[in-house]
Amino acid sequence: MTEGTRPKGICEAVYPAHMAIRSVEETSAGGLVIDRSGPTLRAALIGRRDRKGVIVWSLPKGHVEMGETPEQTAVREVLEETGITSVVIAPLGVIDFWFMSKERRVHKTVHHFLLEAHSGELSDADSEVDEVAWVPIDELESRLGHDDERDLLPKLQALLAAFL
Repeated sequence: MTEGTRPKGICEAVYPAHMAIRSVEETSAGGLVIDRSGPTLRAALIGRRDRKGVIVWSLPKGHVEMGETPEQTAVREVLEETGITSVVIAPLGVIDFWFMSKERRVHKTVHHFLLEAHSGELSDADSEVDEVAWVPIDELESRLGHDDERDLLPKLQALLAAFL
C-alpha cells in the first residue's frame, strides 16, 4: 500500500499494508427548515443517539436519489425526517468530510438549504430519527452537535435578513 491510501489514524493492526481501502463519493442534501408562524422564529432539528446513547442534534439530510436535484432531496428529507412539508428559500452552504464505513473511506458532500415550513406536524416517525424538536433560532449554535453545521449559521443570519 502506498503512502496516503490509509486514512490518518488507522493503524496497521486494523488495516494491514496488503489491504487496499476503497474510497467512494456520496452526496446528500438537507437543510434548516424554519417556522415563522409563532412569536419567535424557530428551526426543526433531528436528534440521533450516538454510541453512548446521547442525543446529538443536527439538520435533517439524506442521500440524493437518482434523478433528484439537491433541492428536491432537501425537501424530501425534511418531510421524511421531521414530518414538515417545506419549500427551499435559498442555498445555505456545502459541507464535505471524510469518514470510514465498512472498510471503505467515504468522501461525503452535503448540500444544505434554508427551507420554510408550510404544513405538517413535527414527527419522529422516521426510523433514522430518535427525536425532533422546534428550536428557537438563537439557540441553534448551542444545540447543533456538529461544528460544520454550526459553521453555516453566520450565513443564516444574512439569508434571514434578505428573505424574511
